[in-house]
Amino acid sequence: MVRSKGMFKMKKISIRKLGLVVGCLAGAALADNPISTYHYLADPGAAADDEYFYIITDSDDPAPYNSNGYKIYALYAFRSKDMQNWTDYGIIYDARKVNGINDIWASGIAVHNGTFYIVFPDGGGGGIGYIKAPAIDGPWTNAVGQGKDKLVGGRGIIGCDGVSWCFDPGIFIDDDGTTYVTWGGGESNSRPNTDNFDIVKLNDAKDAPVGNGSHVKVNNLPTRKMLEASYIHKHGSNYYFSYSTGWQQGAPTIDYGMSNNVMGPYTWKGTILGDPSMNGRSINGNNNHHGIAEFKGHSYVVYHDRRIAKGHNGLEIIPADDGQPKPNEGYHRSVSVDEMFYNNDGTIKTVTVTNEGPKQIENFDPYDWYPALTSSKQKGIRSRSNFVQGKKAEHVLLPLSSKESWLRVSGVDFGTAATGFAVEAASIADGNKIEIHTGSATGTLAGTCAIKNTGNKTTFVENKCDVEGLKGVVAQVFLVFKGSQDSTMVVKAWGFEGSGTTPPEPQKPFGGKAWAIPGKIEMENFDEPGTGRGAGMDSYSDNDADDHGAESNGGKSYREGTGVDIYKKATGYVVGYNQAGEWLEYTVNVAKAGAYTMFAAVASANATSGFQLSIDGENITDEISVPKNEGEENYDDYNKVKTNVNLAAGEHILRFTVTGDWMDIDYITFVEGENATDPEPIGGGTDAIQQTAQFNPFASNMFLVFDLKGKQVGSVKLDGAKVGDALRAAGYSQGVYMLRSVRGDKKFMVSVSR
Repeated sequence: MVRSKGMFKMKKISIRKLGLVVGCLAGAALADNPISTYHYLADPGAAADDEYFYIITDSDDPAPYNSNGYKIYALYAFRSKDMQNWTDYGIIYDARKVNGINDIWASGIAVHNGTFYIVFPDGGGGGIGYIKAPAIDGPWTNAVGQGKDKLVGGRGIIGCDGVSWCFDPGIFIDDDGTTYVTWGGGESNSRPNTDNFDIVKLNDAKDAPVGNGSHVKVNNLPTRKMLEASYIHKHGSNYYFSYSTGWQQGAPTIDYGMSNNVMGPYTWKGTILGDPSMNGRSINGNNNHHGIAEFKGHSYVVYHDRRIAKGHNGLEIIPADDGQPKPNEGYHRSVSVDEMFYNNDGTIKTVTVTNEGPKQIENFDPYDWYPALTSSKQKGIRSRSNFVQGKKAEHVLLPLSSKESWLRVSGVDFGTAATGFAVEAASIADGNKIEIHTGSATGTLAGTCAIKNTGNKTTFVENKCDVEGLKGVVAQVFLVFKGSQDSTMVVKAWGFEGSGTTPPEPQKPFGGKAWAIPGKIEMENFDEPGTGRGAGMDSYSDNDADDHGAESNGGKSYREGTGVDIYKKATGYVVGYNQAGEWLEYTVNVAKAGAYTMFAAVASANATSGFQLSIDGENITDEISVPKNEGEENYDDYNKVKTNVNLAAGEHILRFTVTGDWMDIDYITFVEGENATDPEPIGGGTDAIQQTAQFNPFASNMFLVFDLKGKQVGSVKLDGAKVGDALRAAGYSQGVYMLRSVRGDKKFMVSVSR
């Protein structure tokens, strides 16, 4: 009997849609790039709805190991609820099995009102196909209408409109349901460089164009040229047109322009994604492609690189489809994903490429029925797709079970306890089994499921076993495949049985009581993060897991496990080492609605430091600049900044967001009334900061030196000379360092120039 989802005991949990990270996962539950390590994928597109983030890719799998060109015939699909555990549906559309279609290259995807839409290039420029489906895994049918089999190009509704390359389509559905399709590209000598892409508006998400296409204009372009990979997305009220640049100045980047009109014209603003490289080594190659989507309060960019073929970060270099090892990395690509952030003016910060990928944003529910290729990381496995036009995609797992072979699932919430594991599998050998381990592939054994010998690879049966020790949130669960022969086991789906998921526990005020407004808020006492399933559980976001202030507190973090940088001063704690994008949240109780004056005690030696405040996700202030202190690298002298705000009565979540690097903050105070008087002015004798602000930064002249990752790289003695000169004299190279006095009561940033 094949188990259906409904046969599991399941507990539905409502999710707070604040788009925050689950507290119990912070700093530990990180995904691994690329999203799949067992086949070669490229040219991703992205979309999202309220429940899932979706990725489609094409595939370099058919290319032989020594390929000197692309061999791309099919589209693959992935989805995730948590941005760490991905379900791979395999081939969802295959040009080799659809009449009238040639190769399928880079494609675009959108989802609207429960229907999925894909635009794909028919071959390397033969037009744009348009298909739809009720689910990401199909079945996919023609969406063009009017009896045509293409939207753009030969046998299509409209022509390619003279663009150089009629390919790389993107699809964008606006908030009102209006659909737009882009395509095009080409070398800069084929057309004017600002006129290489086309856009057409459709009647709705499933029918014919309104008129013909029009060329997309991007103004103020730099030297780097527009080449391919057209893409439109929206953030707030801004539209973004992004694309891959040409090869004229090295490896292509993903650049973009902004507009308040989806049809343009757009104004070039910068680079979203450079050549994916880490530690000085490129993990890309001769091209790039991307997709962008917003999901549960976050923005993500998917892109391709060459991680697997280059063996990056210890990845197994899997053979090409012809079985030959070490395939040509130029034509054997990988798909990765990282989080993307915006500046206050709507421009996009250049994405930092990571090994880890995005944070997990909610726990994994084991009490569901999952396609076999659902995991956060894999080793020693292969897969097989069986695409049949008009049917849902079918994708199965083929473990290399005589070797180290496993799937890893991360951040798994077993609730009270799991009692069993079930797996739908076929086998042509005796002795095949699946072991469930925690922590690692050789970690604590929770259970073992023997796999029945079904005599062939197409007869699937259910196999069940008991498990123990699986309760609460388990960081890593491994399904380890064991057997004497490779590829004699075929796994189709799996799931756990048990008592249901742990109910979520939202973030709580520090000390159990909301901060009163009017009143003073000590910044180190941000909310305790929540636990359990669902988004909206975290109460802070820090750019790294290290507490750079721990040494000032005898090596112990004031808020253990958070990574928030809290420094102990003579009269209390301050939050320092603040970098743009970091934030802290506080539960507050506003006594009555009305106007208030906000005062903040801050210190900075950086002219561009700043912050912003919001309530329940809505900004209550503009960006507030923090004044730069007199003297070189002085973070000891505190100043007050203030602004007027209007607050609603009742309990709310106040968020403090850093908008400009390298500032310290001690507290904020809300006083009733507009332009009210500060009850604790600096220098007024009642402010704790005033007691520490007059320290001579060189009174203790031996300082420890740290790099920006928080690693101590040495020490330096400061005897009144300029700090930069002292560091250069001590042999420190060009860069930015943090200095902290040996007694821990002083710290500041310094930039060393040539």
